[in-house]
Amino acid sequence: MRRRSLLTGALGGTFLLAAGCGNPVDTVGQVDFSRPLLIPPLARSTVDGDGQRVFTLHAQPGQRDFGIDGTTRTFGFNGDYLGPTLRARRGERVRVDVVNNLDEDTSVHWHGMHLPARMDGGPHQPVRPGATWSPTWTVNQPAATLWYHPHPHGRTREQVNQGLAGMFILDDDDPTQRALPHDYGVDDIPVIVQDKDIHGGRIRNQKTGNLLLVNGTYAPYLTVVTDRVRLRLLNASVSRVYAFGLADQRPVHLVATDGGRLAAPVPLSRIRLSPGERAEIVVPVHAGERVALRSFPPELGGKSFETGRDQFDVLDLRAAATLRRSANLPADFGELPRLDPATAVTTRDFRLTGTNINGDEMDMDRIDAVTTLGTTEIWTVRNTDGQRHNFHVHDVQFRVLSIDGAAPPAELSGWKDTVFLPPKSAARLIMKFADYADPELPYMYHCHLLMHEDDGMMGQFVVVEPGQSAGRISGVGAHEHH
Repeated sequence: MRRRSLLTGALGGTFLLAAGCGNPVDTVGQVDFSRPLLIPPLARSTVDGDGQRVFTLHAQPGQRDFGIDGTTRTFGFNGDYLGPTLRARRGERVRVDVVNNLDEDTSVHWHGMHLPARMDGGPHQPVRPGATWSPTWTVNQPAATLWYHPHPHGRTREQVNQGLAGMFILDDDDPTQRALPHDYGVDDIPVIVQDKDIHGGRIRNQKTGNLLLVNGTYAPYLTVVTDRVRLRLLNASVSRVYAFGLADQRPVHLVATDGGRLAAPVPLSRIRLSPGERAEIVVPVHAGERVALRSFPPELGGKSFETGRDQFDVLDLRAAATLRRSANLPADFGELPRLDPATAVTTRDFRLTGTNINGDEMDMDRIDAVTTLGTTEIWTVRNTDGQRHNFHVHDVQFRVLSIDGAAPPAELSGWKDTVFLPPKSAARLIMKFADYADPELPYMYHCHLLMHEDDGMMGQFVVVEPGQSAGRISGVGAHEHH
């Protein structure tokens, strides 16, 4: 019998702590699902005289009683934990006023967004305490579930873990979006999943935690009022990998991944998400039933952190006695744009080992790759050691050409910005560098297991005009105004 300890939260919930290193965590059947799922509010916005949609995000300290261990110290955007959901349409000009009310530097990276490097919010755009940063850009990509989070060099893990994160939903005129459930908070639900180690009034900065929060809610349930519900899954954890599916293993339909919709719905019973990855699934439900969203033991390869046997009850779906009928799910969404490997001008290789890439740890003053505006490249990324990694590229969405030399599975057939790499595996990616060039301000590529990123598993690339050379990196210290 597995050794485990059951603790009782202040509001009657239970959670498990592994009795020792290497013991699997198993909360299946142990979560009482006693709290309604919090839905992050849609962020308020205004349209200024220049026609820009303007949002404001205040990064601030806070405290919250999660019902676990009394009041816990937290960070949040515009509140005590997490942030509101930003929402914009393709073609809109947006500005986000990021106000730092913390007593330490932060930044805000728009994960999955195609935008100029100076607006990307990476480690070269720190926002000092008391300062405001106001990036502006035109949304120029398909409808998708993106997110935002801090990206200060060496501090990303801690700030995300404390609660600085939120969802950024993009809309467009693709008729597919109207055919999917799209009433936010009713049948179109953000599901931000994070594992935590909460003790003594603080969120401890551990590799993995043994309890889950969903949208900042412990032991959550969702009342479902339609016969199909769209779940926008976001793995916002520091390092944990999940394999999401329904407890009864009924098929769901995967309709979108990181960069937007797929060519057609993909039926599956589980979807694996590593940190930073997103997936949109449409779940069928029946009147009066209850079914749990679960994370099954994920296929990780190797023995990294001993978390491959862990499983969690995540969210209880409770169908109302009478359900409103949803539109039928289309059998086909339409082909996706394709990048032709024959047009690639460069092939690059990236070896992930320990906490370095190609033998180097992150250097803020070093440019690791120079790409040319308007060109297509193929990147082969190899995990050469015995622990798991993943790989995230800023600015672009890529297509996966192969995994370990074989065609990618259907769930990796769409546009992606983050891909999981089990030990001793390789992914071949194709991407195009479009619209924005800046020889002095780099984008990042890195492992999105945040302790790896903070320890140096990150590199930098610039996009230059044809015939242009990379310049000297600029950007640090640029956002100190009040």
